[in-house]
Amino acid sequence: MSITVTTWSLEQTSPADLRPAAEPSGDVRIVRAEVPSPEFSRFLYTAVGGDVRWTDRLGLTYAQWDEVVRRPGVETWVAYEKGTPAGYIELDAQDEGAVEIVYFGLVPAFRGRRIGGHLLSYGTARAWDMAERRPGRTPTKRVWLHTCSKDGPHAMDNYLRRGFTLFDTKVDEEPEVEIPGPWPGSHA
Repeated sequence: MSITVTTWSLEQTSPADLRPAAEPSGDVRIVRAEVPSPEFSRFLYTAVGGDVRWTDRLGLTYAQWDEVVRRPGVETWVAYEKGTPAGYIELDAQDEGAVEIVYFGLVPAFRGRRIGGHLLSYGTARAWDMAERRPGRTPTKRVWLHTCSKDGPHAMDNYLRRGFTLFDTKVDEEPEVEIPGPWPGSHA
């Protein structure tokens, strides 16, 4: 059985495009995970994407996860509420001053609490100032991402409110997969 999936590609072409969200109330901090850790990266990926069918990295071996998180230009920024990981944004510096937001989202228990807009704002700002942390890197000229109809119902709205603009839309048929949950067999 297959499902129809719409994929939207969005971008910002200037730091002035970013329209930051208000900071959420309470003890919310965003911290860069500076020590590459396949275990932590996989935890974030499954905790955030398990209920919205993120499956493309589930089959990666430990060595493959390690390669992903150690690639030059990859940064993971984690939102914490009262010390608990609430979500993350993964950035990937690419050629010619482009930075892709590869993954972004919140653990289900933290959705709907104004953390997502703040995390997206903060992470996008870090994409724009990435050259300041990476000597010799070309300054960022473009921040871009993909989102799709399998993502959460507020994802597209959040991107548009932060100042991203649509530059491409594709519709494909994909095999329907069982929602994997945060670990194999959990189904939620």
